[in-house]
Amino acid sequence: MTDISTSTQASEKNAPPGAAAVAADPSNPFTSVPIDVSVCVGKAQPLIRDLVMLGENAVLTLDRRIDDPVDLYVGERLIARGLLEEKEGDDTGRLVVRLTEIVDLQHQP
Repeated sequence: MTDISTSTQASEKNAPPGAAAVAADPSNPFTSVPIDVSVCVGKAQPLIRDLVMLGENAVLTLDRRIDDPVDLYVGERLIARGLLEEKEGDDTGRLVVRLTEIVDLQHQP
């Protein structure tokens, strides 16, 4: 489950117009429905013969570098891009994504 509550103050000032009103509307039943957000760090295209030979401690090279942005998806839909960081504070060592770009969903097919 994603914990975004600790960063809401910083993100509220950058939220799209009207987002705070939608999120705070207690009559909207959809605002409390959890959704899965997937973070894609990269892709690989090994040959099937190489894939079936993978074992423990094998290394699969991805198409991205360690400091490249990651993609955030809800289902098959790209919603944002961001950078992987290490969470600070009590959960040091956990990964977080700092959003750097929000996709314009109104102009997606």
